[in-house]
Amino acid sequence: MTSIERTAYPRFGRLVTARELDGLAPVAEEVEWARAVSRSGQHLFSLVLALKCFQRLGYFPRAGHVPPAVIERVRGTLGLSDATGWQPPDRTGRWQQQLVRERLGVGADPERARSLAERAIRSEAEVKNHPPDLINVALEVLVREGLELPAFSTLDGIAARVRAEVNAGMFSGIVARIRLPEVLRVNNLLEVVEGKSGFDALKRVAGKASWSHFRGQVEHLRWVDSLGDARGWVEGIAESKVADFAGEAAAADAAVMGDVAQPKRTAMIACLIHVAQTRARDELAEMFCKRMAAITKRARGELDRLREEGRELSEQLIAHYRELLERLDPARGGSADPVVALALAREAVERAGGFASELSDVERVAAHHANNYLPLV
Repeated sequence: MTSIERTAYPRFGRLVTARELDGLAPVAEEVEWARAVSRSGQHLFSLVLALKCFQRLGYFPRAGHVPPAVIERVRGTLGLSDATGWQPPDRTGRWQQQLVRERLGVGADPERARSLAERAIRSEAEVKNHPPDLINVALEVLVREGLELPAFSTLDGIAARVRAEVNAGMFSGIVARIRLPEVLRVNNLLEVVEGKSGFDALKRVAGKASWSHFRGQVEHLRWVDSLGDARGWVEGIAESKVADFAGEAAAADAAVMGDVAQPKRTAMIACLIHVAQTRARDELAEMFCKRMAAITKRARGELDRLREEGRELSEQLIAHYRELLERLDPARGGSADPVVALALAREAVERAGGFASELSDVERVAAHHANNYLPLV
C-alpha cells in the first residue's frame, strides 16, 4: 500500500498550525447559513464542522480523524459550550453532508469518481511509474471535476491495479520485440561465474578519465552493444518508464532478479541494457572531453614555453635584420654601389649563421608566434 504521506491526498496532520486553524474558523456568512437550517446547537456544530472539514479536505472525515484542536476552534467560534458534541453521521448527519455538497457545488458520485480516477491513472501510467504520482493525477482530475474524493484506499487500489496492467502490457511488448537468441543472451546475464555476473557488469560506472580507464570504457561499450539493439526493444515506451524499470532492476542483484517472473524479468533487464548502452556512450564521450581538455591544457602550456624560448631568438633575428638593412641602406652607412651593398648583406647573413640557419630560425618563431596551440595538441 502506498504511504499517504507521499501523496497530495488531503488530510489533517498530527499537529495543526495556528494559520491552518484560522482558515478553519467559520465566517459570519457561513454561520448564518448553518443557523437557518439547524434546530439545535449540536446540529449547528455538526453542520459547520462538516462544512469546514470538507472545504479543507474535499471529503467528510470519519469520526476520530478530526484533530481536537479543529473541533475546539469551530465550537469556540460558534460560541457553544464544551458540552456540545459532534453528532455522528446518522440520517441527520447525511442530510447535513448533502447540504454541504450543495453549498460548495460538489457532487457525490462514487462510481463516476472511480471511473475518472481509473481513466486518468491509466493515461498517466504510460509515462509515470510511481504510485504516488498516479494518485496525485487522479486527485487533480477529481478536484477539477468537482467530485467528492473517494477514500485513499480506493485510489491506492485503483493505482496499483492499473499500474500492474499497464506495466504488464509494456513488458509483453518489449519481450515480443526481442529475438529468441537475444532473449537467451539477456537471461544468461544472471549467471554468476566466480562471484561475478554480466548483470552486475551492466551497472558498471566509468572511473576517472585516465588512459587505461578510457580504453576500458571503449571495451565496455563494445560489450554492452553486443548484447543487442536495446533501443529497438524499448521502442514506443516512454523514457521515464524505461528509466524506472531499469532502476528497479539495478537495485536488485542477480539472485533477486532470478526470482522475478517472466516476461517482467526479461523486460527489466532489457531496459537496464538500454540504459547501460546510453550511459556507456555518455561516459565515453565525457571521458574523451576530459582527456582532450587535459591535452589542450598541456598544449597551451607547451606553447607558452616555446614562445618564451623563442623570445630570445626573435630578438636575435631582429638584430640580424637591422644589420642587413644597414648594409643595404646608403643613408645608414651602406655602400651606394648595389653590388657592394649586396655583398655586404650576404656577408652579414653568413656571419649570422647562413641562409639555411636564418630561415630555420624564422620558421621556428613563426610557428608559435600566434596563439595557435592546435598543432601541439
